[in-house]
Amino acid sequence: MEKTIRRIFIGEVADLPQKLGKTVIAGNKEIAVFKTENGDIRAIENRCPHKGGVLAEGILSGEYVFCPMHDWKISVKDGMVQAPDVGCVQTYPVEVKSDLVYVLIRE
Repeated sequence: MEKTIRRIFIGEVADLPQKLGKTVIAGNKEIAVFKTENGDIRAIENRCPHKGGVLAEGILSGEYVFCPMHDWKISVKDGMVQAPDVGCVQTYPVEVKSDLVYVLIRE
């Protein structure tokens, strides 16, 4: 069965605070959206693979978010948990058109 891509409107670029997360609910998915220091917008699964911490509530430093529960370091670029811990979270493509931000989800 072919999967379709759904565009979920997040907001305007100017409304996303730098280095802070925003939680977005898209159907049964909970997504954390971040605007990095250099202005890139990234979207990842909102739950840490360790104990389910809400990543949108974590601290963003560079390309990494630190889980608020146990400080696991997770890349917002590729979803990989950094050593010495192991695991990953799903990443989602982000599209910006005319300063409007969308997350793309395959269904």
